[in-house]
Amino acid sequence: MNMMKNFVGWIDDRFPLTKVWNEHLAQYYAPKNFNFWYFFGSLALLVLVNQILTGVWLAMSYKPDAELAFGSVEYIMRDVDWGWLIRYMHSTGASAFFIVIYLHMFRGLMYGSYRKPRELLWIIGVIIYLAMMATAFFGYLLPWGQMSYWGAQVIVNLFSAVPVIGPDLGVWVRGDYVISDVTLNRFYALHFLLPFILAALVFVHIVALHKVGSNNPDGIEIKKNKDANGIPKDGIPFHPYYTVHDTLAVAGFLFLFAAAIFYAPEMGGYFLEHPNFEPANPLKTPLHIAPVWYFTPFYAILRAVPSMMGSAFPGVVAMFASILIMFFLPWLDRSPVKSIRYKGMLFKVMLFLFAFDFILLGFLGTQPTTDLYKLMAQIGTFYYFAFFLLMPIYTKLDKTKPVPERVTK
Repeated sequence: MNMMKNFVGWIDDRFPLTKVWNEHLAQYYAPKNFNFWYFFGSLALLVLVNQILTGVWLAMSYKPDAELAFGSVEYIMRDVDWGWLIRYMHSTGASAFFIVIYLHMFRGLMYGSYRKPRELLWIIGVIIYLAMMATAFFGYLLPWGQMSYWGAQVIVNLFSAVPVIGPDLGVWVRGDYVISDVTLNRFYALHFLLPFILAALVFVHIVALHKVGSNNPDGIEIKKNKDANGIPKDGIPFHPYYTVHDTLAVAGFLFLFAAAIFYAPEMGGYFLEHPNFEPANPLKTPLHIAPVWYFTPFYAILRAVPSMMGSAFPGVVAMFASILIMFFLPWLDRSPVKSIRYKGMLFKVMLFLFAFDFILLGFLGTQPTTDLYKLMAQIGTFYYFAFFLLMPIYTKLDKTKPVPERVTK
């Protein structure tokens, strides 16, 4: 024991190991009323680690070459020891990452985790979300299957819709006049780099979180009510209480994750599209081109906006605006309370309709365009933006309940 203490002391003299441990785990006081919705932040960190580790392992056998890429994926699946498992852990992990992040963001909407003093924390979170989307987009091309090739073709062509500079911008993104070996190489390099930038952003996100403190289902700032020792009366140390609490969530998540990997890695074509099991063929277009499911809500918004003078640029603007509007959320909510527990029925109806609308747009983005689906997507797009742009009005009109002084269970 003395030897261990001496060793830790030796490290502390050269690196603030104990200080970091205490500030961010052992002596970081979190609200005592965390519930199910607070699992998803730690699960997102777990999946990020999975994606980085499996991605590095896959990179050891993958060939970023238009002639060899598809074959190298097949080689990983068939000949590399446990390669099929690592590949499925990575492909399923991509979908799992977005699932837990969407649930994490929905929790933030429910409990007002974007409100003062957490505006910057929310903004960093949205930047993380954008980095995730970029990482997933660059990785989408790498299997060099039919849907990878044509899906990337469609998405890159969106940049070409920008007036005046569009054609040059499209060539700059692709590195060529068409999706080619050059495009594959640069997407591979960016897909390998961005996860490490993403990890750095997550670190900044956690530091910002621990600076302002965690939100809770009551929306009460526990730092305002401390005892004589400066310890929040409604807080408990993150370790061991919430490390044990999150271990239960990790066990449940890994059970579901393993079930998907071993029994449904394709998830009916949503996690791994069926056309992607065919090599990319520039001369053969799939019957229906759609991005992977976690992009489809925004793809539905893109298709819902009519073209103007033969240009899809209005749809491109709407698609990017649907993401960028999230940055302004902290200043759109004018309610005197943070948590949905104390907000009125008006906000609750608007929020749960928004969740339904997002899922509906995601479904519509996977389907071929028909008159009915296009009309539904237009209605869904209208409500998507109405939820944010009308928030200053309906959050002021909403009837709220008194917020207690101390957190409740």
